[in-house]
Parts: sequence; C-alpha cells; structure tokens
Amino acid sequence: MRWKHESPDTPVTLYSELDEERWEVRKVAVFIDGRMGFAEGRRESVGTALGDTPVPSLEEIAAIGEFEPATITRAEFERVWDSAVDADLDDAR
Repeated sequence: MRWKHESPDTPVTLYSELDEERWEVRKVAVFIDGRMGFAEGRRESVGTALGDTPVPSLEEIAAIGEFEPATITRAEFERVWDSAVDADLDDAR
C-alpha cells in the first residue's frame, strides 16, 4: 500500500502479511530514502512494528484518500520481506 506524503520519517509503502482475522503477521515499511524496516513477532527494525488492531479492508483503507491499497501475491511479499531482512543484516555488518 502506498502512503502519499512527504515526511522522511514515515514509510511511503507498507507491505503486510495478514492472518485470517486481518492481524499483521509480518510487515515491511519502505521509506522515501529507500530504507526498509520490518517486523515479525518480537523482531523489529528501523522503528517498524506490527499493528495493534486488525487491518481494515482494502475498501476502508482506500476511502481514507491518502492511501493506495493493493493486493500482492505471496511470492511478491516474500521478495520484499527477503530484501528488508537482507538490508538489515547488511547494516549490522
């Protein structure tokens, strides 16, 4: 989902893997400068955390106006997830 704004401290793209009740299981946040954060269970990076409420439907999110939600495939999410985790590992070295 794209988040339309200009703040360098807030993600411009969010990717969420959801469970059956729409709770986030894993999340990737991409910032305007290309930094990537991720969250999974108790693991977090670059200030990215899982939501504390279920994610609304795509229709509800789209109605907000500043967001452009979209559905992606599991394979697409895995590629983004791997990129975020790899970037964190590279930063730690």
